[in-house]
Amino acid sequence: MYAIIEVAGFQYRVEPDTVISVPRMEKKVGEEIVLPQVLLLSDGQNVKIGRPFVDGAKVTGVIVSHKRDRKIVVFKYKRRKGYRRKTGHRQDLTEIRVASIEGQ
Repeated sequence: MYAIIEVAGFQYRVEPDTVISVPRMEKKVGEEIVLPQVLLLSDGQNVKIGRPFVDGAKVTGVIVSHKRDRKIVVFKYKRRKGYRRKTGHRQDLTEIRVASIEGQ
């Protein structure tokens, strides 16, 4: 069984006992979380597609950890002008272990 869910504007394909990295959530490690925005639900034979979400379906997970993504370097310059700007960014992430997928 698998589902496609939406979290913070991003879509993820999840199965039970998989770990996904989503943008930072203000929850504590070990806390249970319910993700009700299920876009697609499949049990291997039948597929339910939501419009936009599947009614009565939800994904339950547990927050495993908070971490930071790898650094992205942004470098801007203009040739022959001595203009150089180097900045970096690291996104804060939350790892969620999918416990169960419930739906009709």
